Amino acid sequence: MTPTRTLPGVTDRLLPLVEPGPELTPAQVSRYSRHLLVPGMGIEAQRRLLNARVAVVGAGGLGSPILAYLAAAGTGHLTIIDDDVIDTTNLQRQVVHRTDAVGQRKVDSAAGYVRGLNPDVSVTVHHTRITPENAQALLAGHDLVLDGADNFPTRYAVSDACAALGLPVVWAAVLRFDAQISAFVPGLEGSVSLRDLFPVPPRPEDVPSCSEAGVLGALVGQVGSIMAGEAVKLICGFGEPLVGRVLLVDALSQRTREVPLRPVGAVVAPPAHEQVRELVPLVEVSAEEVRDELAGTDGPGGPGGPGGPAPVLLDVREPAEHALGTVPGALTVPVGEVLTWEELVGQLPDGPVVVYCKTGPRARRAAAHLVKVGHPDVRVMTGGILAWIERVDPTLPTY
Repeated sequence: MTPTRTLPGVTDRLLPLVEPGPELTPAQVSRYSRHLLVPGMGIEAQRRLLNARVAVVGAGGLGSPILAYLAAAGTGHLTIIDDDVIDTTNLQRQVVHRTDAVGQRKVDSAAGYVRGLNPDVSVTVHHTRITPENAQALLAGHDLVLDGADNFPTRYAVSDACAALGLPVVWAAVLRFDAQISAFVPGLEGSVSLRDLFPVPPRPEDVPSCSEAGVLGALVGQVGSIMAGEAVKLICGFGEPLVGRVLLVDALSQRTREVPLRPVGAVVAPPAHEQVRELVPLVEVSAEEVRDELAGTDGPGGPGGPGGPAPVLLDVREPAEHALGTVPGALTVPVGEVLTWEELVGQLPDGPVVVYCKTGPRARRAAAHLVKVGHPDVRVMTGGILAWIERVDPTLPTY
């Protein structure tokens, strides 16, 4: 259990997570001199940093500034865990990766960046996805974990493993212009975890990814830097970490606020109203089938034979995505607007409807709503616009 101390005006101020390592060499005194001048840091704190073992989950948008600033700060050992490879669309925000690294494993690219930045820092990489089955084995032996994952299954796996291991976690989530940041420290009286913040996992269609909704590149730099700062404070034992509170960042207005976070008790199972979700069966059609229907030659999933009514295509992406290109003739209505429709009169032309988004989740959500409000023939284009681009119209840009 992590010990605590109480200082005047500060409750549950944490003791340092890491014992000081060896004395600094003259070269290290010079390299970290700007840290040594900071009140609360000094030589002893720098020795703690150099003796720390930190696991970073994700080598992407948040992982990039985390790794850059922890490596520059002299964090002695960094373990990088990520199962992805670098894509061109990552380069807008994942600043440790270079254009010539596209196609490489992110862990290898990030490790090369760290080694080139600071030879005092050793690096271990795991090119794998964290799951409930392997999380404890991957995270054991570290002093601290920073969670820069972009999906809830990974976040829960990290949180649960760290709670079991007694490891502190610095956590954040970013989407578009908004971010949430907090630190979870097991062992404290009234300690909290991710499951206190999100007791029930949200449905995938309710939580769009950055690839679907976008993210301001500079915001992940801002948030990842805050996470790195929280890590340094926890390792060295100074300041007031984000424990028991969630920092909310709105980059669009550049305002921040915080909300307190209190334990809600162990959640063994979702509440009854969350366990039972009304399922709407949806028919899916391929991009090729949609192409054939539009051309008047119905495929296997078509409306029933040559000469049948052409489908109404409904593109439920956002306006910025519509500007990148659509399936010819599609109506463009963002999913949020579709979900406000209480009846179909005046909203859509008569005939079967095929709904699509970028990859599928938003389309399924919109299609299910159309079924609920009474549409008799609604289908979803499997794979969304990306499938259309890949297999029907490669002239449109992939994003």
